[in-house]
Amino acid sequence: MTFEMRQAGPSDAEHIAVAHVHSIRTLGPLFYPPGVVDDWADGLTADVYRRAMAGGEIFFIAVTEQTVLGFASDYRREGAEHGTSVYVRGDMARRGIGTALLKRAEAEAIARGATSVHVEASLAGVEFYKANGFVEVSRGETQVMSGRPIACVFMRKALDRTSQS
Repeated sequence: MTFEMRQAGPSDAEHIAVAHVHSIRTLGPLFYPPGVVDDWADGLTADVYRRAMAGGEIFFIAVTEQTVLGFASDYRREGAEHGTSVYVRGDMARRGIGTALLKRAEAEAIARGATSVHVEASLAGVEFYKANGFVEVSRGETQVMSGRPIACVFMRKALDRTSQS
């Protein structure tokens, strides 16, 4: 599949929200009950991404013909550990888009001084992150936008600064 990958700006926020909700609503039901999926998608509006960008979070998007296929983010956590997340539209999953986005976010994290990245993986994303070199640290819950808890797997990956160019 051919797509362009670039850093997102505030004008992309609405399209990021659409891709995020699409991913949750199509892939989430394979791992979570309907109420959890509804809570997870609730409140994901363009303003969420605009505020995150204004706060320093960097988003990368994969696009084709004005459609955002997915996104990845890089945000500072603690010291040299950064956080990331990757979401791809459900109908675009397993086409290499998520991996390409993750590699771009990891390169950005390295450029910003990170030596590792952390993710609070949804149950839907665990195998994706494992396939991309993440290891499970623990299992637990995180809060979604609605404030409700959702089961997740805390994962981490050491970054290889020598392999990035």
